[in-house]
Amino acid sequence: MTFIFCVLFYMVNWYSNVMLWGCSSEIPGNPSETVCLSRLQVLSGCGVYDGTEIHEASAILVHLSRGGAQVRMFAPDVAQMHVIDHGKGQPAEGESRNVLSESARIARGSISDLGHLDVSNHDAVIFPGGFGAAKNLSTFAVDGKDCEVNKDVERVLMDFHKAGKPIGLCCISPVLAARVLGKVEVTVGHEEEEGGKWPYAGTVQAIRALGAKHCVKDVTETHVDQKNKVVTAPAFMCDTQLHLIFDGIGAMKANVWHLGRNSPAPAGSPFSLERTLVTVRDSFHLFSNM
Repeated sequence: MTFIFCVLFYMVNWYSNVMLWGCSSEIPGNPSETVCLSRLQVLSGCGVYDGTEIHEASAILVHLSRGGAQVRMFAPDVAQMHVIDHGKGQPAEGESRNVLSESARIARGSISDLGHLDVSNHDAVIFPGGFGAAKNLSTFAVDGKDCEVNKDVERVLMDFHKAGKPIGLCCISPVLAARVLGKVEVTVGHEEEEGGKWPYAGTVQAIRALGAKHCVKDVTETHVDQKNKVVTAPAFMCDTQLHLIFDGIGAMKANVWHLGRNSPAPAGSPFSLERTLVTVRDSFHLFSNM
């Protein structure tokens, strides 16, 4: 009886490691085999006002690394819309920078041209926010609902969608899914500014104008469009503490992971083990009555 319980306990431990973090260094019965998924992150430069929001990109990398994912980073090889002096919050006159070169700063040099991305080599894609998503990956910052999306960004979104592979987007980047995929469900947080807590709440109107549905979520929450396998989180659309942004991005990563394993996101916390524990409980009762 004790032996059976120990075996069940080991199975729960292993299952939770795989489902929560996505990669187990060892599979029962086959120690030489590993279970890892390939995730990629699409960057838009380096720096919140003219490129990728660095805290968001780093949070995504930390959560993916903790899960044992194989992560690759891509960015389009195009010129930035403009360069912002982040200390002054103003355009730097006479300067020009390349999105791929700037994104390499975040990727520590290990980055590829988005034009070379092949969806068949990856299980999921995640887009962090930052104004680069609205300035360099699209023209949303200038044209709003009439924006154009970079051709490689559009191709990647369409290819992942057609392949039924998960797409994660946070902060302002859900507008990319709204523009390219149309009738999807996304969130950028709340729909009113609420005294400055949600300074970019006006984005909701553009999302609706693009034919997408907006779902109100708090900063630590995500919205999962199960039909389209699109997971979105508010992140820095909310003016709040950094650890809450980190937690919300963690929830996004968890839901992307579940969708990537063809398993629906569990109810409640994304880290719920309810289904596993019920199975073990029933098995334990079965053996105890033998």
